[in-house]
Amino acid sequence: MVEKITDNNFEEKVLNHKGTVLLDFWASWCGPCRMMSPVVEEIAESRPDVLVGKVNVDEEEELSARFKIFSIPTFIVLKDGKVQAQTAGARPKSALEALL
Repeated sequence: MVEKITDNNFEEKVLNHKGTVLLDFWASWCGPCRMMSPVVEEIAESRPDVLVGKVNVDEEEELSARFKIFSIPTFIVLKDGKVQAQTAGARPKSALEALL
């Protein structure tokens, strides 16, 4: 299941999570973001060991600024609250899985 990540739940869901987190920074008006949504859902279903979260950049401006999001979609992988990898733009599922 993909979690909706907000400024209110970020610390609890992401920073305090023991293990790997994949964050998808997206917007509803972004074509590549909509194209990547099923891929993100597939990863969430096939990788129960990874917390998959989506951050709406229009609703969560502070989180977007914190991670210096300039283009979307941007995918960030964190492990135990620390950023491990980051990539921007539409990517094949295999490329996202390789980040994990």
